[in-house]
Amino acid sequence: MDTPLPTLLVTGASGQLGGAVVRHLLDTLQFPAERLIATSRNPDALADLAARGVTVRAADFDQPDTLAAAFAGADRLLLVSTDALIEPGKRLAQHRAAVQAAVEAGVPHVVYTSLPSADTSHVSFAPDHLGTERALSTSPLTWTVLRNAWYFENLAYTLPGALASGEWASASGDGRIAYIARDDLARAAAVALASGNTTNRTLTLTGAQAYSARDIAARVSTLTGKPLSVVDITPAQQVEGLRAHGFPPVLADVFASFDVATAAGDLGEVTDDYVQLTGQSPTALDAWLPANLERVTTAH
Repeated sequence: MDTPLPTLLVTGASGQLGGAVVRHLLDTLQFPAERLIATSRNPDALADLAARGVTVRAADFDQPDTLAAAFAGADRLLLVSTDALIEPGKRLAQHRAAVQAAVEAGVPHVVYTSLPSADTSHVSFAPDHLGTERALSTSPLTWTVLRNAWYFENLAYTLPGALASGEWASASGDGRIAYIARDDLARAAAVALASGNTTNRTLTLTGAQAYSARDIAARVSTLTGKPLSVVDITPAQQVEGLRAHGFPPVLADVFASFDVATAAGDLGEVTDDYVQLTGQSPTALDAWLPANLERVTTAH
């Protein structure tokens, strides 16, 4: 007698990562739509998934009392970390409420998107991720933690302005980042969610190689034909510059912490966890960058 397929739930499905996870479940893994639940604060944004037969539900992490009902019937749940960065402590509170709601809804297994070295990272919001990992580990749930490395796509925050001036002001020094494509991470999350694995495990999902700002700048300069040099600055200078460009103080500190973390080696670890999980190699920078050059070098 065949074991019935589990019902899988993806939170934040109207976001770029969550939406890509659902598409990989449907298209890459051929998981039946009738066994999928997609949630969002704005379920109207999921009309395309509903049209494919996916169950669509509202789930507002700012209304924790509603989450257990939103999670009802799921066997495995992907908790995509929220984007609440402006208000310190808010994201961790949201995540803890989601973990508790999963317990109340009787969801056996949760997959969570964390970040590398969550317990020691200098990234300003690392405590949110570590706190969520701890909430999972002290709950009755089984869990998979996916410590997702930096997206290639994050270069879009830096490169357009840097190319315009010809200078990339960086406080990362010679630190390296093991970048990986967001779509690769979405595929990995889909695989982890759809698997029958109920072991408590932490996977650090990275690209196959780590790159410094100068490594990236040299490639971008070659591809665009525009000069781009890296100028070393201090974290304090970076914060000052970001504020001068209109960043709210909290966000300026968040973005500056990325370079501090890079310089400290927090984002440079390379693992083979992605290959072990998915059975394929992550997209290489030298393949991804030419194919996505306009996305990361054009101001939006």
